[in-house]
Amino acid sequence: MDPNEQSEPSLPPAEQMRQRRLAKLASLSSVPSNEAESSTPSPSAPPSQPSQPQSQPIRITQSPKPKPAESSKSANPFSQLAGKKQPESGNASSVDSGNTRSTKRRTTAVDAEPSETLPAKKAQTATTESIEDWSDRLLSDVFLVTLSETRKTDTRGNKLIYLPETRAELEQSGEPTKLRVSCIDSALIEAAKYLPKHKALLDYLLPSWKRVMRASRPARRPPPSREAAVLAEAKRLCFSNCIFALTMPEYFGREPNPNHDSLVPYLLRNHDNEDGVCLDFFTEAVSRIPEDDSILPMFNDAMVDISRRVAKMTMNDDYKPYINCLVTYSRFHPLLDALARDPNFLVDPSRYENREQIALATETNTILGPFFRISPLQTAVTQTYFANPRTIDPGHVKSSQTALQMTLNAHQGDLESIVNAFVRAGSVAKEAILNWFAFNLNSNHKRRALQVNATDVASDGFMVNITAVLDKLCEPFMDATFSKISKIDLDYLRREQRVDMSDETKLNADQATSDAFYNNKAGGTSNFISEIFFLALAAHHYGLGATNAKLKDLDKDIKYFEKVIKQMEEELPKVQSDPLRAAMVKQHIKTAVTAAEKYSALKYAIQAVVLDQGMQRLSLQFMRYVAVWLLRTASQTDYRPGEQIKLPLTAEKPAVFSCLPEYALQDVVDNFKFVFRFLPNMLISAMGDEIIALCITFLRSSEYIKNPYLKSSLVTLLFSGTWPVYHLSRGVLGDTLIGSSFANEHLLHSLMKFYIECEHSGVSSAFYDKFNIRYEIFQVIKVIWTNNLYKEKLSKESRVNRQFFVQFVNLLLNDATYLLDEALTKLVKIHEYQKQLQDPGLSPEEQDKIRTDLEQAEQQCQSWMQLVNDTMGMMKLFTETLRDSFTMPEIVVRLAGMLNYNLESLVGPKRSQLKVEDAKKYHFDPKTLLSDFIDVYLNLGSKPDFVKAVASDGRSYKPSNFETASRLLNNSLGKPPELVEAWDNLKGKIAEAKQELDQTELDLGDIPPEFEDPIMGDLMTDPVILPSRHIMDRSTIVQQLLSTPKDPFSNVQMTIDDVVPADDLRKKIEAWKAERIASAKQKSSDSSDAMDTTVG
Repeated sequence: MDPNEQSEPSLPPAEQMRQRRLAKLASLSSVPSNEAESSTPSPSAPPSQPSQPQSQPIRITQSPKPKPAESSKSANPFSQLAGKKQPESGNASSVDSGNTRSTKRRTTAVDAEPSETLPAKKAQTATTESIEDWSDRLLSDVFLVTLSETRKTDTRGNKLIYLPETRAELEQSGEPTKLRVSCIDSALIEAAKYLPKHKALLDYLLPSWKRVMRASRPARRPPPSREAAVLAEAKRLCFSNCIFALTMPEYFGREPNPNHDSLVPYLLRNHDNEDGVCLDFFTEAVSRIPEDDSILPMFNDAMVDISRRVAKMTMNDDYKPYINCLVTYSRFHPLLDALARDPNFLVDPSRYENREQIALATETNTILGPFFRISPLQTAVTQTYFANPRTIDPGHVKSSQTALQMTLNAHQGDLESIVNAFVRAGSVAKEAILNWFAFNLNSNHKRRALQVNATDVASDGFMVNITAVLDKLCEPFMDATFSKISKIDLDYLRREQRVDMSDETKLNADQATSDAFYNNKAGGTSNFISEIFFLALAAHHYGLGATNAKLKDLDKDIKYFEKVIKQMEEELPKVQSDPLRAAMVKQHIKTAVTAAEKYSALKYAIQAVVLDQGMQRLSLQFMRYVAVWLLRTASQTDYRPGEQIKLPLTAEKPAVFSCLPEYALQDVVDNFKFVFRFLPNMLISAMGDEIIALCITFLRSSEYIKNPYLKSSLVTLLFSGTWPVYHLSRGVLGDTLIGSSFANEHLLHSLMKFYIECEHSGVSSAFYDKFNIRYEIFQVIKVIWTNNLYKEKLSKESRVNRQFFVQFVNLLLNDATYLLDEALTKLVKIHEYQKQLQDPGLSPEEQDKIRTDLEQAEQQCQSWMQLVNDTMGMMKLFTETLRDSFTMPEIVVRLAGMLNYNLESLVGPKRSQLKVEDAKKYHFDPKTLLSDFIDVYLNLGSKPDFVKAVASDGRSYKPSNFETASRLLNNSLGKPPELVEAWDNLKGKIAEAKQELDQTELDLGDIPPEFEDPIMGDLMTDPVILPSRHIMDRSTIVQQLLSTPKDPFSNVQMTIDDVVPADDLRKKIEAWKAERIASAKQKSSDSSDAMDTTVG
């Protein structure tokens, strides 16, 4: 062991601490500037003759020269303190000696005076102030200390600390009793002794730092090199002592104190405050990181502490200093890099028992989580801004929502700048922030469950802020021309992607197919645009999308509790005589009121957040990009808005598209539907061709999407786009749907295709859902029907795609028959209930039951009747344009039967049962409905096949119904005379046709069994052979296949193309028919019967 080190353990503890501190100071010291180096004496030069910069502007008054023994032999004045081994010369006494308490720094050229004077012409200036006097004044002003017992304050009135020990040391060494950089260290230690113990050292040192920094920045010109060296050393030592005050309080004679030994309170103060951490302090700290390993832990610990404090705050609290602190902190990339490496930056899943705990931990137990948690959706905030929400004034609601939006916008802007700083701070910080976002999203999948427990997932405010920030990160690459959309790398999905999609339902792939696709890993790395794109896509699903959906649920909850309150308030007077029951009812009312107010306040707060136009603008812009990206992926083209996509898409579906999560498309549709409903004015300038292209493409090629509800939502989106908005009577999309060449070519077929497809969706509620879907389809068709191109398109479909068209019309007829039957049945019930309620003998219980049944019947009738009106509207439009198409053999018989059956309901003997109070309440206008049916009859009345089909309807055709309709036309409907005349003509033609058909039936007599249709029992006119070898009439099997695409005898799948014409049988039937008719004519002639029995 080195003998020079033997004596160290015997030093007192305070001296050991002092030496450790001085050693650290020495290791951190560096030459302040080039000027400082030039002012340091050369080792070979006499110590009494230090070099003098030639440009020194002031004259230095000579003072006693330092002793040679105290001359430094190193350019760094503290370099000799770095090691434990000290030279055995006298200049080491202040370090080695346990008895000598001097902490005075060795004299350097900064302290020494020059040996030469400046030219005489500057003598007047030079006599102003010597370097010693200037240093004494500067250091006194900076550190608020003095060596003069009589000087109590500085020139600004600040109280000065008298330093008797430092003065005594200077006098003992024979040096002038003036402050100089060599005694700063001892001066600060002594000054700390006189500070109150309850006051933190940084309360004194940070203002000193501010003063030295101000002194270092003169207003006009840089200070001379000698003065600059003094300032640099003062700055260095001041900062070092700030660090020591936080990490080694023992050296200042203080016990560790968590309240004092932390940067937190100073980071939270404004930069301009004397005791606040300024940017210069951050800059200095960052510059020392390579040399001082205590700086990063000190700052990291401070930010972790700040984050934990924010975790207990809401937007009602004074959170702004905390977010401002993080914003400032984020300007310094080395600090962010260290923060990203901190164990608290991400959640450690091993510390938690289940996924629910992890989801909550992401919000409160990570460094960034509490900052993202601050939101207007926090319960305390909603209760403050929307107190008494059931009776709150709408104007107050609006002003409160505006205030919250402004606050949230500022907060989200701060969060964005923080995240941007992490992205730019280096690879480690960027990876950490991306992992943090992904972890939050992956642990909150339950937010989109059917039943969500708020205690199992992160809060709405937290997730909405994540979505908003990710949208802002996407903004730079979301240009109007979609020029950067090709940078979204599809191989991201087959790499180790951050976003967990494994438990999500895929667009068109089962679990095995999906697993095979994702397990086929792709090489390379994903670019930043791809990373952010898929994170934002997931954030919209689990974040903003889930919060948007909550509005609808809140409305239901509020209505429920309001209903409970009303019922309980009605019940209360009835139980006043029973105190116990009355108390229970009052408690129920109180509970319901509390719940209703909670949900109402939350509803107002959510509206404030999600109806912010700035946030929704970015959200819509992102969704437009997603729409274009989906179209490019599915079509395997470089599609951009304005370009055409070839439809239908290829039969071979791209695996990458099929294996995408459903929310990739659902988010787009839901977001646009939400904005259509709540912020339609935004869409006037935000909509593009891509939304129409998206809907038409996946309705036309609906096999690309497995979920029927997802496909139906595309219809809803188109329907929403036709709602009137301001001056746009056809909505945001209506005019484009009418004029777009892409829509003209594909929209009508796409709507008809899905009209057919939604007949069987395979879910329990499909029966009722299909009518809602078809209602929306009708509304879209109404809007576009003004363009004759669509009429021509429908006519072409009936000729070119005959089976498709027949299937569509068959379902249209089915709907009309079923809906009208259901609606009229409900009207009969309503008529009966209303009549029963007029009975004064009913008990209160009986009245309540009847009213409940009446309300249910009314709700059902309203829905059915509205659908009836729209279905008949479509029938009128189509039959007016396509008379030939609707009189095809496959259609005309069913159409005639439907019309006759419903005419019987409207004008037959039972029509009196349809009279109800306030019929318009149920969308029931019998005159208008009858007029619609008559219009359909007249539209097709010129076609003989239709007339014959009406007359041949043995079940529902009754001449009396036509007579009644004629009377109503003349007396009630107000139709013009020419239309009444046309109806009478049609009535006559049908009667004649009926007479002819009856005579033909008599002429034919009994039909041979082999000529009868096995299902209908009628004479076959176009027999065909089925795959099962059974024979049926073509019209019968066509109708059968429209309902069930199977052979009715073997139950095997088949189409109309599978049948073979039975030509031989057909010829036999025709010959038999001709023979029977001829025979009947002959008999008539022989009997000289005057009645004409020939077939017309």
